[in-house]
Amino acid sequence: MSRFGIVHAAIAALFLPGPAVAAELIADGHFEKGQDTFWASDGLTLEREGGRLCVETQSGGEVWRQIIGVNGLRLVPGRIYRLSLRVAAKPARAIAARVQRAADPWTSVAEFTTVGSPGGSPFSVEFEAIEPDEVQFVLPLGGEEAGRVCLDDVSLVATGAVSQAARRASEGPAIRVNQLGYFTAGPKRATFIADTKHPIDFQLLDARDKVVGKGKTQPSGFDPTAGVETQVADFSSFATAGDGYRLVSGDWASDRFSIGDDLYDRLRVDALSWFYPQRSGIEIKASIAGKAYARSAGHVGVAPNQGDKAVPCLDSKQAATLYSGWSCSYRLDVSGGWYDAGDHGKYAVTGALSAAQLLAAYERGHVYAAGSPVTRDGLSRIPESGNGMPDILDEARWELEFLLRMMVPDGEPLAGMVHHKVHDTAWTEAPMLPSDDPQPRALHRPSTAATLDVAAVTAQGARLFADQNPTFSARLLAAARKAWVAANANPALLAPKSDGLAGGGDYDDDSTSDELFWAATELYLTTGDEAYLKVLRASPLWTADTLSSGGAFDWRNVAGFARLQLALFGTGLPDDDRELMRDAVVSTARHFLSLQQAEPFGVVYRPAGRRYDWGSNQLMLQNIIVMSAAFDLSGEKGFLDGVREGMDYILGRNAMALSYVTGYGARAPRNQHSRWYAHQRDPQLPGPPAGSLAGGPNSTFVDDVARQHLKGCAPQTCYADDIEAYGSNEIAINWNAPLVYVASFLADAR
Repeated sequence: MSRFGIVHAAIAALFLPGPAVAAELIADGHFEKGQDTFWASDGLTLEREGGRLCVETQSGGEVWRQIIGVNGLRLVPGRIYRLSLRVAAKPARAIAARVQRAADPWTSVAEFTTVGSPGGSPFSVEFEAIEPDEVQFVLPLGGEEAGRVCLDDVSLVATGAVSQAARRASEGPAIRVNQLGYFTAGPKRATFIADTKHPIDFQLLDARDKVVGKGKTQPSGFDPTAGVETQVADFSSFATAGDGYRLVSGDWASDRFSIGDDLYDRLRVDALSWFYPQRSGIEIKASIAGKAYARSAGHVGVAPNQGDKAVPCLDSKQAATLYSGWSCSYRLDVSGGWYDAGDHGKYAVTGALSAAQLLAAYERGHVYAAGSPVTRDGLSRIPESGNGMPDILDEARWELEFLLRMMVPDGEPLAGMVHHKVHDTAWTEAPMLPSDDPQPRALHRPSTAATLDVAAVTAQGARLFADQNPTFSARLLAAARKAWVAANANPALLAPKSDGLAGGGDYDDDSTSDELFWAATELYLTTGDEAYLKVLRASPLWTADTLSSGGAFDWRNVAGFARLQLALFGTGLPDDDRELMRDAVVSTARHFLSLQQAEPFGVVYRPAGRRYDWGSNQLMLQNIIVMSAAFDLSGEKGFLDGVREGMDYILGRNAMALSYVTGYGARAPRNQHSRWYAHQRDPQLPGPPAGSLAGGPNSTFVDDVARQHLKGCAPQTCYADDIEAYGSNEIAINWNAPLVYVASFLADAR
């Protein structure tokens, strides 16, 4: 057998049944030879008699004050193990059992509860190994009345099965790459799914399958977020531009990819053009969006559609249930704007941040990338292209005009506040074109968060439209000031966590300190008024760590975005203040780089407990944006390389071997959750357009697809390309806005 054959036989063991007779990990589990290695905590004495291990427990105390256990267990992550034992207890009692890491922080691998009866009760259970370090098996016995507990027939063996998580991560090529490609002078790394501890030889082939490079992988160990053993191949030294490259190792080959410097030019255009067919209140034209995406205007009141041109507030009964003491008698024209995601709802908080990130991409292009196409007219596919206004400003204005319409009119209670959301009063199902939506629409109570978010984005817009359209700029600034005053007069109008009504999402938020911080930031950057700077300095967020590795910011936590804005564009800040903002961004980016270097898939994301959150792809992009800001502020190439490698995960170097951007790469989602991109339900309808970002793996199961098919998934594999898998596979404006920012940054930074 060749050397490659030997290596691949070892790797293939991940997918093959185990040996007929599995090795027993518990020595002398029948307690017949006096060779077991069980121990007891202080105050307990183990007795070995009649083929059993017994201990007299004491009454009361904490459960962990009395423990028996055995150390020295080595499990293979991703494998399934069977734990068996017989427990006798007098008096009868529940017995907890735990497999855990054998050192601080004592991470749990598996926890079980069995019943100990006087005659002895058998117990058997299977679990997946997820801990790469040595583990121990322990039984905490405190906290009960005094008694006697005896063990027999203790066994721990590998079943030979591979976990579902490992199987999901093993689908697709064993060599995972950025399916779009790598920069000529940037990092070029791939991840091998390989159950071997030895380096693996690999070759780089060009489009004609000529060998143009060779190397060896670096073993990276078990990745608990993917559920598999990994190795990393680094071919960064190869710097010849071209298309059709691939990595091979024996019989294995990666997807093909490019090497070059113009990789993100088309993605910048597609990601931005994605917003046009997401628009409400306008006909989507085939000549602009393509024949498949042409549709009638949605929510303009043409039957059966009831429209957004005269929307009432919730009826008094619903309003009383949700918002004590609130009602309104007016109707508002809230047409326009973007549909938030795959349904027909429109939300001020997500809309404000999404528009803000488009505006930030434009401002960044002006300040840090002179001549960037993002600052020009004609960049994207929209009706306004060619009107002399930069396309990205035209697109942002479509949402800004809607947000202005969501403001409570003068003369009404809560004047100047912004309605939190507008959506149907009952859910619809896919397929459902916006123009066919028959449900009534309703405005929900204004919220402090929505009002401050709109104050922030309109102040930001006023700054950026000042030269292009002074009249619109003045409108925006007046609205920002009005919203600021209204929000400060009504600081505790929170959106409820669950409104109990169908038809739209909650978008709840129990804290508005971050929204106040963002609004003060943009008002200060636009006006230079020291009063807003005073508010910023008085906020605990001024010096707090606002940029989390679990997602630097999102619509619910906008303080991190404000921090970037101050660092990047706060040229009028006093030197000490600007240095404070700059240092916070750069130091956080250095931390993100250190996390990335330790991750086998090059991710820039470390959520709590490594559980991937809803919209994990967007959260990764926000962390990538922090590194892009650090590059703009410092010029250090390491940050640029971090951004480039961070996109590897989004574009295919991940446990699912998927590019999460439709139309990019050999395998990409085609069935994101949407009522009108519903080809999976109706072949006459299109799938999502090129440039659509899927939300990404979600460790919390919120839809039936996840609950039925993703049980036991490792975090990176908690994803399904299904139209009903909205928890992991929805499209959303606040997913695509950061994609526009990052794609524009990478297209500029060559």
